Amino acid sequence: MKRIFKIVLWVIIIAVFLGTFVYLFNNSRSKEVNYQEVSPTISNIMRTSVLTGKIEPRDEIEIKPQISGIIAEINVEPGDEVREGDVIARIKVIPDEQSLSTAQNRVAVAELDLEEKRLAYERTKVLYEKKFESREKYEQDLTAYQRSTQELDAARDQLSIIKDGVSNTNAQQSNTLVRATITGLVLEVPVKVGSSVIQANTMNDGTTIAKIADMNDLLFKGKVDETEVGRLSEGMSMNIVIGAIPDNVLEANIEKISPIATEENGANTFELKAAIEHNDNLKLRAGYSANATVTLSKADSVLVIPESVIEFSGDSSFVYVVVPGDKVTYDRQPVTLGLSDGVNVEVKSDNLTTDSRLRGNQIK
Repeated sequence: MKRIFKIVLWVIIIAVFLGTFVYLFNNSRSKEVNYQEVSPTISNIMRTSVLTGKIEPRDEIEIKPQISGIIAEINVEPGDEVREGDVIARIKVIPDEQSLSTAQNRVAVAELDLEEKRLAYERTKVLYEKKFESREKYEQDLTAYQRSTQELDAARDQLSIIKDGVSNTNAQQSNTLVRATITGLVLEVPVKVGSSVIQANTMNDGTTIAKIADMNDLLFKGKVDETEVGRLSEGMSMNIVIGAIPDNVLEANIEKISPIATEENGANTFELKAAIEHNDNLKLRAGYSANATVTLSKADSVLVIPESVIEFSGDSSFVYVVVPGDKVTYDRQPVTLGLSDGVNVEVKSDNLTTDSRLRGNQIK
């Protein structure tokens, strides 16, 4: 039994020894490494920058009332087209008691004064016609009577404005009628019938009745990083792709780049505005998210290779050119590079042609 155990033990020891030897021998042998082969091509290459932003109207106007009160009527809804001067709402005036009382007292005083001036004028007129009063006195009393008449009309007009918000002498320009100040599209009506509104004053911006904008004059507003802002300038063209309608590409021209940066999440960005060319076939809406692509530089019909085949060493660039023969070998050659788009790069060296074969990525 002991003899059999010793034989089995020696067999295990010999097997482990042989397995270790085979393993070490296989690992010591050099493995053959294969690479993909690529050839330079003639192509166009461009460097672009993609900006994110949104579509906004150039001018968005907030319509505010000229008098405080309660909304009695609204004549428009979001999406309606309006022209300058159209009535979009009517306000019912809730008069201030103190102002109303003052206006009523003014009317009463003006009526008394007018009656006094009328009696004086009529007496002077009778005496003047009988040659018992001078013409100067007659003209003075006539002027005073006419002035009192005007004062009463003004007092009554002021009372009408305070009480009803409507001028008796110019009802068409009533403060109770809220009118559109521009021609455009109604974007928003944030109030409802019965809502209280206040006019703009030094202490308050006033209640917004509606927001109106010309949707034929739109801007792309985006942010550009400080690393790329130096490559952009006013007048450069860009292509706009809107997320809601990705199949359509709009053209725009950069109008303005902010001279001061704003910090966002630790990065400095500059606001950019670009005028979008109007397209009658598209119905754009304010607030659409959009991406803008700007071509920073471009090279047409140049020799191009993938950046993955390049080896960088310091300030120099090299490629491995396949040497024809029975055994695959490579010749390390320097190259001069040009414009890059991040995937492919322009080659300016004369030592490469479209017939050259270059070592690419390793085949795993």
